[in-house]
Amino acid sequence: MTGQERRLLRDFEQFLASPPAALDALRGQIDAFTDRFEALSPDPPRIGAYHVNVPLRAGLRADVAVPPNPGPHPVLLYLHGGGWVAGSPKSHRRLVQRFAQAGCLTVSLDYRLAPEYPFPAGYDDCVFAARWTRENAARWNGAADRIAIGGDSAGGNLAAAVAAVSGEGLRAAILIYGIFDFAAAVARGAMGIEGVARAYLAQAYPAALFDPRVSPLRRVTAQFPPAFLTVGTADPLLPESQAMAAALSAAGVPHELHICNEMIHGFIQLEMLDECRRTQAAMFEFLKSRLQPGA
Repeated sequence: MTGQERRLLRDFEQFLASPPAALDALRGQIDAFTDRFEALSPDPPRIGAYHVNVPLRAGLRADVAVPPNPGPHPVLLYLHGGGWVAGSPKSHRRLVQRFAQAGCLTVSLDYRLAPEYPFPAGYDDCVFAARWTRENAARWNGAADRIAIGGDSAGGNLAAAVAAVSGEGLRAAILIYGIFDFAAAVARGAMGIEGVARAYLAQAYPAALFDPRVSPLRRVTAQFPPAFLTVGTADPLLPESQAMAAALSAAGVPHELHICNEMIHGFIQLEMLDECRRTQAAMFEFLKSRLQPGA
């Protein structure tokens, strides 16, 4: 690892440990880290096209990353992280392009954020986007019958909630260091999650902590799609992925749990790390196996 890469990793760890209290500053720093991540990526993704701000309905847009091959493509609806109050398709642009490079037509949703739009606004956007993606995937030669959902952190929570509560005919789920039982996470006090929960749920706090649209682990059934979970041992949210994997096992849902040694929260975007690249490759292989025709 180069000195520049070590500085980025150190700065990112400090940001996670003590994020700015002001919302504008938080959102601005996430965008700044995005530029630094991309500058240090080993090689730019090779994709067919990248469409920005595609309208889904009034007030709801997404970026669409098209694979380099002609298709028909399996499809992934991706939900970015950012604590339900920050992040955007821009902040996860490079990761989304990696999914497209690996062969998935990838729809990166710009769902509404709290506190301006508290729960259930963001969740409702994700449910709508799952239906929209199925109905519109053919515009970019996507296969409407081979759709997965995925996300990291807050996006992992939303992806699991859509899969658990709404279903939407999903063939697979990618769940990257998410929160799956909000009440348990608040009780542990990890990563200042109570403050995040209050911002996200607003007047619905604390009753909504037990709503499966907020805590999807509370509605894991055999109908949940096969899932890929990953989290690092240095991530305070490690117990969340372990609990989700246990619930999937109890429900008889096929899944993989990848626990990555010494990896921090957010590591899936740190492409200078070998473990990041290995985990991305495992995710892509999981999607390939689950989204192939006839799977």
